[in-house]
Amino acid sequence: MEYLQKEDIILINKMTIETKNLKLIPCDIEILKSAIQGNDVLARKINVTVQDNWTEFGLGALQYSLSRLTESEEESGWWTYFPIHKQENKLIGSGGYKGKPTSDGTVELGYEIAPAFRNRGLATEMTKGLIENAFKDKRVKLIIAHTLGQENPSTSVLQKCGFEKVQEINDSDDGLIWKWELKRQ
Repeated sequence: MEYLQKEDIILINKMTIETKNLKLIPCDIEILKSAIQGNDVLARKINVTVQDNWTEFGLGALQYSLSRLTESEEESGWWTYFPIHKQENKLIGSGGYKGKPTSDGTVELGYEIAPAFRNRGLATEMTKGLIENAFKDKRVKLIIAHTLGQENPSTSVLQKCGFEKVQEINDSDDGLIWKWELKRQ
């Protein structure tokens, strides 16, 4: 299992993650409100260009993150991150966690990269950055993820990052999904 080396990740502030090609900006309440208002407002707020079709997760995911952050400051840093492609200063997707660590030390992560930036290793790079960031918190013992129940680019990303498929689940909305886990070493 190959993680990013410590020199490959630089913490810019308390929660921003920087990898070789990406800067992962944690979304606070104001950034999420800007994203919900539209790409032009978001671009001005975080001073980047916004890639067309940067999200397939959509407004619902952003609104859910916003409501969770509004409910509790303890959730800060445990929801949405925006990956900025450093060379182009462009927002190219989203990712992050589904909340702070549970009482048993589990966090769930997710990620997406805009179609124009796929197949460049950026989803893997972003995921490795999120993994390293999560494991910096001593409470985190296990990171989980879910994918559609078939081999696809997302399953490849998780495998490259050391995740193991541990369960097949029949979901009433999504059909067959696979659960993946990565334990703290």
